[in-house]
Order: sequence, then structure tokens, then C-alpha cells
Amino acid sequence: MNKIAVLVSGEGRNTHHILQSIKNGMLYNSIVNIMISDRWCRAIQYALTRNITVFSLIKTNKKFLSKEIDNILIRYTPDIIVLSGFFSILDEEFCEKWSGKVINVHPSLLPKYGGRGMYGIKVHQEVIKNKEKISGATVHYVTKDVDLGGVILKKTCRIDSKETPTSLSKKVSMIEKEILIQSINKLL
Repeated sequence: MNKIAVLVSGEGRNTHHILQSIKNGMLYNSIVNIMISDRWCRAIQYALTRNITVFSLIKTNKKFLSKEIDNILIRYTPDIIVLSGFFSILDEEFCEKWSGKVINVHPSLLPKYGGRGMYGIKVHQEVIKNKEKISGATVHYVTKDVDLGGVILKKTCRIDSKETPTSLSKKVSMIEKEILIQSINKLL
């Protein structure tokens, strides 16, 4: 059985999709055996209703967050670590130790609109502001350089002339779910 660890900070939409994909057979021979959050978020509540082991590192000093996460992961030995709306930046030592096992889904066609501070609706606002014609999502490996790890999968969508950041967010969210599951299957 493949063990998936999920790191979260927000709503948990992609986490929910991972769990649904396991349930309906789109993710093969896998379980989410642990969830780690860096703040209180709705994803925690969802995981607890699914009997997933949850660690909330709310009070952990950001300086020690990566080490605390590492200590937990060592005990649970995941095959893959998925950042699912995880806002904290993992340090270089962590990224090197878990190299090739940590992936993230980003709501743009990286390297465009990536890096520190570029997440969620902020990405879509910039894409619209810059009058881009296409957008999409990217699943990539996590490295010490934010959003610059090797690309696993990308998928695009067209931007309509009347697109808003909110409508684009909805389009890209659908793409994120699709390529995240494809990427997990590919890596496992």
C-alpha cells in the first residue's frame, strides 16, 4: 500500500480530491496516512472525519517547522509527500533529504507566476492583469528554490476575454485536481 503524506494550510480541496480518488479507484493501492498543517484550517476538520492522523504545528516556530515535519514524516515513512495548499516554505535541508518525494501543485504555468507570495487568487489576478491568453496548472517537485523544481505535469486552459480572477481560479482548480492525481499515480 502506497502511503501519502499531505501538508496543508487551507481549505483542503485538493486533499479532498485525493481522498475521493482513492475511494473511487483513480489512485491505485494508496492511502493518506498522515496530514500535517502549519495553521488551523478546514482541511484538519475534514481529515479528522476520515480518521486520518493529523498533526497541527500551529505553535511551532517557523524556524523549526521543517525539522518538526521531518521528525513526524520519519515515523510515518510516506512514499510521497503532497503539498496541498501548503503556504510555509520548507528549508533546504528538508528539501534535500526528501528530494524526489515532495510534490506541489501550483495554479500557473511555471515558471511564470511562481515564487514567494504567488499563491491562490494572487496568481490569477496577475495573469489577468498581464492579459495572458492561456493559463493552467503545474505539478512540480519541491526544492529549496520556491516553485522552481522539476516539472512533473502541466496542463493549460484558455483565458476568455471576460475572465475574472475568480472564474479563472475555478478553471485552474479543475486542472489542478486532474494533474495532481495523474502525477501521484505516475510517481507511485
